[in-house]
Amino acid sequence: MKHGMGIAAWTLVALACLVAAPRAQAQGTGAAQSSQQAQPAQRPSLKNPGQQAPAPSPVDPKEEAAYKAFYVMNPVSQADYDAEITAGEAFAKNYPKSRYLPSVYSRLTNAYFEKHELDKMYAEAQKTLQVNPDDVSVLTLVGWVIPRDNPNAPDFAQKLAQAQQYETHALALLASLPKPPQLTDAQFAETKAGAVAQAHSGLGLVYFREGKFDQSSAELQKATQIKDPDPTDYFVLAVDQEKLQKFSDAAKSFGSCAQIASSLQDRCKQGAAEAKAKAANQLQPPKS
Repeated sequence: MKHGMGIAAWTLVALACLVAAPRAQAQGTGAAQSSQQAQPAQRPSLKNPGQQAPAPSPVDPKEEAAYKAFYVMNPVSQADYDAEITAGEAFAKNYPKSRYLPSVYSRLTNAYFEKHELDKMYAEAQKTLQVNPDDVSVLTLVGWVIPRDNPNAPDFAQKLAQAQQYETHALALLASLPKPPQLTDAQFAETKAGAVAQAHSGLGLVYFREGKFDQSSAELQKATQIKDPDPTDYFVLAVDQEKLQKFSDAAKSFGSCAQIASSLQDRCKQGAAEAKAKAANQLQPPKS
C-alpha cells in the first residue's frame, strides 16, 4: 500500500510485495481432496468445509501415479515452479475428467502466482472455482491480488467487485472451517489466522481503490493483527487514516510499517514524520 504518490507508482510497489505473500495462504486447499486409494502424506493446508469425497470409480494406475508425483512436489525456486506447472498442465491434458482436477487447478493457480504470470493465474483460478467454488485459498489469493493489479485495466472496476465477492465468501467459509486432521491445533490456528488476514487485506485494498477509506481502514486494521503483517497493509492503512484526518493514528501505522524491512521502509519513515507534524498542527488552537 502506498502513500503520497500516484496510483501508478503505488501499484508498482504493491506488486513487488506479491512475492512476499505467505505460501501457507497461497497454497491451493483443493489438494486436501483425496480418493479412496492410498495417498501421499498431506502437507499442512486448509480443507474446504462441505467438500465431499469423490465417488468411487475405476482407478487408472497411470493417473494415480501421475497425481502422486505431482502432489508430492514442494516447489521453492522458480525452476521448481516451472516443473510443477509442466507436470500440472500435462496432468490436466492427459486426464481431463480426473477427480483430482480441483487440486491440480488450485496448485497451478498458486504456481502461476509465484511466477508472476497473473493472466494465467486468473485463468487457473477460474477453472478451480468452476469445479470447487469453496476453495478458500484460491478465493483469498485472487481476491488479494486483484486490487494490487493494474488499475488502468478497462475491466478493473468489475474485477474489484469480483475480489470483494471472493474475500467475503472466503471469510464466511473460514468462520466455520473445521480443523483438518493432518494439522495440529497450533498449525490450524496460524494457517487460519493467515487466511483471514489475507481476506481482510484484499477487502481493505478493494475499498481503498474505491475511495472508501473508512471501510478500508477497518479491514486493514484486522489484516495487520497477525504475527508477520504485510507492510503494504500498514502503508495503506496509514493513507486511509490521513484521508480521514486521523493523523495520530496514521503516524502509528506508518511507524509500524517503518519497522518492517521492505521497499516501503523509507517512505514509511517519512510518512510517520509528516503525519506527526500534521497531528501536532491539528492540536494547536486556531489563531485569533
